[in-house]
Amino acid sequence: MLNSQLEILAQGHAYLESVTKEDYSQIVAPNFISSAGSHMRHIIDHYQSLMTGFGINNIDYDSRLRGSNIESNPCEAIKKIAEIASWIEQLSTDDFNKPLLLSSEVSIKSKNVQTVTTSLARELIFVGSHAVHHYAMISQITFAQKASFDQNFGLAPSTATFLREKSQQSQLKSLQS
Repeated sequence: MLNSQLEILAQGHAYLESVTKEDYSQIVAPNFISSAGSHMRHIIDHYQSLMTGFGINNIDYDSRLRGSNIESNPCEAIKKIAEIASWIEQLSTDDFNKPLLLSSEVSIKSKNVQTVTTSLARELIFVGSHAVHHYAMISQITFAQKASFDQNFGLAPSTATFLREKSQQSQLKSLQS
């Protein structure tokens, strides 16, 4: 599980190394209402909320740094990705089932915060999946900017497995023909 998290972060790092500051902060209107940088900041905020919450046994993904310089500066995002990767590298499998509280607002009409019990393993799965989802959004923004990008960026692990299996089936059929 830890290696998969590092792989997910490595995808983000590779994107950040390749994007210009201008493309990173551009909002491609009218198709999008946010920049690739705001998506990356959002991803980083979730990982940082998990890191903080793990330390105090209470995760709050609603407490985020909206509008920080991570949204406009890929170099700052790279630094944060490195900090997150370092934190993940020091985790052990013994940490996975540590009970944690998760607090989250659940209503858009009024403030309604619910608290549930969770675990580090479950939340790592969530932030990883959440990151891949936002990578997919970033890849669409990048495509709209006409920039070249890795076609596997933002591809969900289950989709990658489906495509590999489909390719293998096609190869088998062509051998049988």
